[in-house]
Amino acid sequence: MGEEGTEGTVHLLCLAASSGVPLFCRSSRGGAPARQQLPFSVIGSLNGVHMFGQNLEVQLNSAKTEDTTVVWKSFHDSITLIVLSSEEGTSELRLERLLQMVFGAMVLLVGLEELTNIRNVERLKKELRASYRLIDSFLGDSELIGDLTQCVDCVVPPEGSLLQEALSGFAEAAGTAFVSLVVSGRVVAATESWWRLGMPEAVLLPWLVGSLPPQAARDYPVYLPHGSPTEAGLAMRRGGAPASPLCGLPQVPHRLLTLTLLPGLELCLLCGPRPPLSQLDAQLLERWWQPLLDPLRACLPLGSRALPAGFPLHTDILGLLLLHLELKRCLFTVEPSGDQEPSSEQRRRLFRSFYTLVTATHFPPEAGQPEEKAEEVVHRAQVPRACYLVSGAEEPGTGWRLVALQLGPRRLLLLLSAQSPTHGLRGLATHTLHALTPLL
Repeated sequence: MGEEGTEGTVHLLCLAASSGVPLFCRSSRGGAPARQQLPFSVIGSLNGVHMFGQNLEVQLNSAKTEDTTVVWKSFHDSITLIVLSSEEGTSELRLERLLQMVFGAMVLLVGLEELTNIRNVERLKKELRASYRLIDSFLGDSELIGDLTQCVDCVVPPEGSLLQEALSGFAEAAGTAFVSLVVSGRVVAATESWWRLGMPEAVLLPWLVGSLPPQAARDYPVYLPHGSPTEAGLAMRRGGAPASPLCGLPQVPHRLLTLTLLPGLELCLLCGPRPPLSQLDAQLLERWWQPLLDPLRACLPLGSRALPAGFPLHTDILGLLLLHLELKRCLFTVEPSGDQEPSSEQRRRLFRSFYTLVTATHFPPEAGQPEEKAEEVVHRAQVPRACYLVSGAEEPGTGWRLVALQLGPRRLLLLLSAQSPTHGLRGLATHTLHALTPLL
């Protein structure tokens, strides 16, 4: 199994579907932004072969050359996204989900109406620049994994009940039902209404906050891909879930308010015209959060660790990914024992490759995913409950082990050291899953 993300180049192209005019091109190499751009002739050829197929009622989804994988995807017959990846071990599943997240990011920061009813291409190009930072974070070597799993990256705070109680009280005092605590792009705690946000906005909002440069406070306009209200809908809505768009009426953005409680730990509010940012004064923050300064400080290391200090994990575990497929939340860490090989970057690549392998080959797609077919649901009883992969088996004590286990709505992936015996992988994974189950 290749290490996805190793010294390869990814090119992302966005074009207007009707005219083929390029709207932007973003590139990365080895997980870092790259200035290398594709020639216009290549862009035109990639879009032309896709349009040619459509004219013949043939849907071109993907193609492979000796060293490159290409995936095409159209959205609302208005936007065409194309991604080319020469990263070793990349997968079509990974690239398909990347394109879904990229389009979600475009909608989040520009609005669905602007993308489906393109009136002025040059103006749209300028507006789309606001999404570059978020899109580039998908192309880079992120410490998050929600872009691939389409589950919200979460952490488990040591005193979660206290934080949850304060969050609910603060939300009521601030006059909005949508509030969350976010550390390094991961959700620490959130109100019930925030958790009811649909996909992909539930993943995109904390990811957006984590990708922005540090700032004491923000008032940021966002369009929810599945929940941006219209002018009429916003006037009618009073405190419930975000309204759905009404055809023919202009969309208006929600306001994402962020307040930095501690460096790296931000309070996020999703609201309409009220409250104004000035209303969230220091007195209100001090009332709800000053008494919880120590529990808040305890959240800061969770950005990379996800689990509270002292949580019992077997010493062979080098990283874990726990998914709750119904709640669409996940815990992800590659730092239970940070000094051992492989490096944190390699561990993240291994998890991404192994996740795409087990999702595309062994386990059924997550509930509600568009690639899930009716016959796959019928034969769900025939799919395996566990699988594993061993590296370096020809030399005892070298390489590492990867194991995946699914029980009910939970799926656990573990990266284990070479010392972990193969015959004990399933037992160790089962024990770890039972220990983690109360957390997610």
